[in-house]
Amino acid sequence: MTDMQVWRALDEVPSDLGPTVVTIGNFDGVHRGHRAVLSRMVADARERGMRAAAITFDPHPRAVHDPAHPPELITGVEDRLERLAQTGLDGVLLLRYTLDFAQQTPEDFVRTHLVDGLGAAVVVVGRDTKFGRGNAGDVDTMRELGSKLGFEVEVLADAGDTDARGRRWSSTWVRELLEDGRVHDAEDVLGCPHRLRGTVVHGDKLGRTIGFPTANIAVDAGMIPRHGVYAGWLTVLDGGGNPRAAERLGVRMPAAISLGINYTVGGDSLRVEAYVIDGVDLDLYDARVALDLVAWRRPMLDFGSVEALTDALAEDVAWSRDALGVPAR
Repeated sequence: MTDMQVWRALDEVPSDLGPTVVTIGNFDGVHRGHRAVLSRMVADARERGMRAAAITFDPHPRAVHDPAHPPELITGVEDRLERLAQTGLDGVLLLRYTLDFAQQTPEDFVRTHLVDGLGAAVVVVGRDTKFGRGNAGDVDTMRELGSKLGFEVEVLADAGDTDARGRRWSSTWVRELLEDGRVHDAEDVLGCPHRLRGTVVHGDKLGRTIGFPTANIAVDAGMIPRHGVYAGWLTVLDGGGNPRAAERLGVRMPAAISLGINYTVGGDSLRVEAYVIDGVDLDLYDARVALDLVAWRRPMLDFGSVEALTDALAEDVAWSRDALGVPAR
């Protein structure tokens, strides 16, 4: 894996970057189809003695053009960039997408960002590529601009490979699986576990009173999957000024994760809580953490009493321990 550079504006791109092989996309989830395409593109760039770069956008264009119906993104920007780096790309130009940006003609966009900005010698696009104001640009437009501006155009038949059943890897497929709680199958399409990111905040501390103290996480990145109880891994990404959390920086900790509404105690809002297995006296307040979901156990239920809830949690923890391969103490 290269040390991929991230540029958030054209003036951050090194002046001597080119010539490059460049592609464009939203890359939500950076699933196995994306990875296959980008890995082949990187290999092609190496053979040509060029660098490989991608252009992606934040926020998602659909969220700007139809703010009342923004897409639920599989991954946040941080995870998207981490996964893009794993493909071997030399750099990513992360462009802020606005209505003003969307007014560029296809030629203005290509000339400014691909040719002048990234020194594109080869542009890799899918058959259904659309770009420029009103999505007026397509593959034929890109070929015409390539002839005019001096770059080759490679058109991909499909965005990557298919699985053994013949279904094309896609972000839509991942969303379907996550909505069903099928995180193991989603992991197969993504090539890695589905991840949520957020900050540990103070909750009602009910868990402490019944023997299951949890980290209450305000999730701000990653698609919320089907509500229920999951087994997964909690990793501290940043201590957030909490020295005790900083001591656990980068450590993957096994967890039983509750994601949904706690009906038993009269809850009425989404809660994401993680009980770190064997995490005695763990203090993670204010830390930024990641949750990697491995397996789904059950939906959220009303157990009728705190005592019955406590018994159910004990069973959830035992199941999660087994699902994660964590030996009993």
